[in-house]
Amino acid sequence: MPTRVHEFDWPDRAVVGTIGPPGARTFYLQVRSGTRLVSIALEKQQSALLAEKIDEILDQLITVEGNPFSVPTSTPVELVDNDQLEAVEESFRTGVMSLGWDPTTAQVVIEAHPITDGDADEDYESPDDDSAEETEVLRVRMPVGTARAFAKRTLEIVGAGRPACPLCGYPMDADGHTCTLPEG
Repeated sequence: MPTRVHEFDWPDRAVVGTIGPPGARTFYLQVRSGTRLVSIALEKQQSALLAEKIDEILDQLITVEGNPFSVPTSTPVELVDNDQLEAVEESFRTGVMSLGWDPTTAQVVIEAHPITDGDADEDYESPDDDSAEETEVLRVRMPVGTARAFAKRTLEIVGAGRPACPLCGYPMDADGHTCTLPEG
């Protein structure tokens, strides 16, 4: 089965946002160019790791002599995006993701693949085994300023969840929390 690639070069918008209350939120990576809009579901941990790794790549690029890619140290004000997600129609739930750097275009590249049966199978042998199942891929290329803004917003969204218990560190629900302190 051929793979449908949702490719976005220089998107108008690329953000992570959520739907639902803290403790029951669904995370989405949403990308738009013109009227074309794609939303894919992510786990909270995937969102956080993606943002952290983007920041790491950008921070490493800043150290290159002369900062030839003009990587900003913080989010450019004109790129701050605190708007809600647009209408969400989930294309797929993300399984494997990859992150890269394209020096020819000075862009961070995110690639997301859907969860396959092999992702949940402990006997999973190689990516080639499940190639017939994969029908969609999201590929996003972001310039450095947009990538910095994307990472900042994503970390803020991830951090806006349920507060952590000061005693045990587990998330506290609005309807109560049973604290289990470690034995000591």
